[in-house]
Amino acid sequence: MDAFAANFSIASFALSVAGLTEYIKAVLEEDSTLRQVWVVGEVSSAKSHSSGLFFTLQDEAGTATINCVVWRSQLPKLANLPEVGAQITVLGSVRVYPQRSNYQLTVWQVLPTGDGLRAMRYRQLRQRLTAEGLFDPECKRPLPRHPKTLAVVTSPQAAAWGDIQRTLGEHHPGLPVIFSPATVQGDQAPASIVRAVQRVVADGRADVLLLSRGGGATEDLDCFNDERVVRAVATCPIPVVTGIGHQRDESLTDLAADVCAHTPTAAVVAAVPALETWLAEHQERVHQATLLMQEALYEADLRRKSLRQRLQRLRLDRQIHQEQAHLQQLQQRLIQAVQVRLRQAEERCTALGEQLTTLDPESVLRRGYALVRAEGGEVVTQTSALSLGQSLTIQLTQGRLTAQITALDADDSGS
Repeated sequence: MDAFAANFSIASFALSVAGLTEYIKAVLEEDSTLRQVWVVGEVSSAKSHSSGLFFTLQDEAGTATINCVVWRSQLPKLANLPEVGAQITVLGSVRVYPQRSNYQLTVWQVLPTGDGLRAMRYRQLRQRLTAEGLFDPECKRPLPRHPKTLAVVTSPQAAAWGDIQRTLGEHHPGLPVIFSPATVQGDQAPASIVRAVQRVVADGRADVLLLSRGGGATEDLDCFNDERVVRAVATCPIPVVTGIGHQRDESLTDLAADVCAHTPTAAVVAAVPALETWLAEHQERVHQATLLMQEALYEADLRRKSLRQRLQRLRLDRQIHQEQAHLQQLQQRLIQAVQVRLRQAEERCTALGEQLTTLDPESVLRRGYALVRAEGGEVVTQTSALSLGQSLTIQLTQGRLTAQITALDADDSGS
């Protein structure tokens, strides 16, 4: 009786399987931490389904796993898709499924972890800066053929600075160098590099800038993938040559630079021509100038000889004699023409003189005629213009006389 009573008493407050499951579900899903939780792990398995993507995360030691699901509507919003073997960080919430009495993580976002996250950020920034045109080949500026001053931005403690100095001493000794120190590793490096570049620009003497670091681990080169450094190099008014790392470590700053030489030594060789090269170029230019001058002198001598031969063939003295004879002929013709004109003028003057003599009134008077003038001096030609008692002046060949009209007779025509 006692055992039955005990069993009856326990059954009165015992939970059903569904009740226990619902209680666990409520506890887990209403917990504020589990409603939005970040979980780091390695993808141990993954399977696509029509409803979504199901995968399993396990910890680094492989001692714990959790089932995860990304519903189909959420898949396009993921930054990365889970792949087997990948180390990822997921954001999601814990959900309980009573039918199987288990729980799983409903995932909203998937991000790479460690190197994967760094690579994703690198790709995103590269795509954005590429879209802006910062890496376009058309934006690359040519390096000066004969730089007068070289600016170097690197750490004074870096091995790269020693490599640069040694290479310059061998390659082009005596070239003026402006050193602008900068931190090239760590969190403070981006701002330090930007300030170093700005100092070189403000100084204004350098016509080419060398940004260098040397080799190192990939994570040590993160500062050269910083957007601030990339923009400082892309917008620098001075052509920039980078010697940041080995060829396998192509940074965004390398892409923005005008010339990427990878190593400090190669950067010096790219930025500054060897002094021997300059001397060889100068000697070549002198040789070319000498050849051109010799060629010009030779052509001038040929032309001089050709002109001399032409002068000899032309016989200028004979041409001058012919021209002088021609001028004498023209002179003689001019004299003859002037003489003819003078004779013609004299003959015309004689004829006009004779006409004047014929028309001269005095010659008429000498033949016995007289010139009668009225008191006003006008010549009298008809009696109708006279009156009785009027005085007249009569001009004779020699002398004149005054007469008074006593009678007027009309002419034979009766006018």
